[in-house]
Amino acid sequence: MFDLDRYREILDTLTRNKSRSFLTGFGVFWGVFMLVALIGGGQGLKEMLNNNFEGFATNSAMVWAQPTKKAYKGFRKGRSWELEYKDVERLRQNIPELDIVTPVLFSYGGFAYFGDRKAEISVKGQSHDYRFVEEPQLRYGRFINEMDMQQRRKVCVIGKKTYKDLFPKGGDPCGQSIRIDSIFYQIVGVSYRADGMNIGGESESTIILPITLMQQVYNRGNEVDMIAVTGRKGAVMSRLSQPIREVVGAAHTIDPTDEQGIMVFNTEVLFQLLDNLFRGVNFLIWLVGLGTLLAGAIGVSNIMMVTVRERTTEIGIRRAIGATPRMILSQIISESVILTLVAGMSGILFAVLILQMLQLGNTEEGIVKAHFQVGFWTAIIAASTIAAMGVLAGLAPALRAMSIKPVDAMRDE
Repeated sequence: MFDLDRYREILDTLTRNKSRSFLTGFGVFWGVFMLVALIGGGQGLKEMLNNNFEGFATNSAMVWAQPTKKAYKGFRKGRSWELEYKDVERLRQNIPELDIVTPVLFSYGGFAYFGDRKAEISVKGQSHDYRFVEEPQLRYGRFINEMDMQQRRKVCVIGKKTYKDLFPKGGDPCGQSIRIDSIFYQIVGVSYRADGMNIGGESESTIILPITLMQQVYNRGNEVDMIAVTGRKGAVMSRLSQPIREVVGAAHTIDPTDEQGIMVFNTEVLFQLLDNLFRGVNFLIWLVGLGTLLAGAIGVSNIMMVTVRERTTEIGIRRAIGATPRMILSQIISESVILTLVAGMSGILFAVLILQMLQLGNTEEGIVKAHFQVGFWTAIIAASTIAAMGVLAGLAPALRAMSIKPVDAMRDE
């Protein structure tokens, strides 16, 4: 049954020791604040990074040519070479574990014009199946399709920055025509993909053309700047890097062990690195937070020890007039739990307020880019941990209070 008089007595005791209770509570407050703020901040940071790589295939790899670093079959090192369209078909036929194999072309340092407006851009030539490697985040319209490829249609998908530079008033620009050099292209889509993994220039200032059209307009012939590949379900991309080098190297007379000459960038390694990084960050967060919280609980225990010592006579008198050891134990632990809970819940509320301010600062066009908050169950676990530490912090002082004999208390008086 809830004993109102008993809890009034507890609060009166804590009130009489305002400065001591404040200092003790501040330690718990700071520990809980650090724990919750670090958890929420780490979660928000992880979400920000994940947003940058959202839609990018985790089992993908990028292949491109660089000057060779090893001599091979009479060729000196430092030889320049280029990928070609035939390499796409070679990879498809010789490595059945690959799912998507798609070529990419790049062009840098251009400008796009719409009326009297101008935007600095880079141009990418992509196939319709490249969306399975790097999924576009379309705000308007559609992506390049197979008919665009076959008919070499003069269509394009523009990035977020290019859209805002050319169409500052907003609205759906699909159907409008922009000029690049002396050629007009009809806009069929607007991609709002963020610049997380920049491959061939910033996504926000990139204009995507059908690769068959770009091959013709830019007179690129049979060369390819990059080949993007993804693995089938169950395939481990890190194990396919060497077979890719062997197939490409055999066609261009390059040492298949030349990892610098045939560059294979495995995104699987990058995502594993990010996962391992955040595992370490989460471990550090809990280590620092719980360590700070434990220090606060030890402070509570020490203060309660001092309080019990100062109240020796009071406790002895209560024992003399009939108070049982269980009643003394309950009172001391209740004081400890109330002190830690009040300080701890204040720390949680303050941390949530700070995290909410961070979240409001990470919104764009009304859309939250990262949620700097802790989950409901995380808050429940934190509150339960506070209560448990309050019990443990009050246990030793309570046992000391139980051991006080009425005769010894009177003698101290």
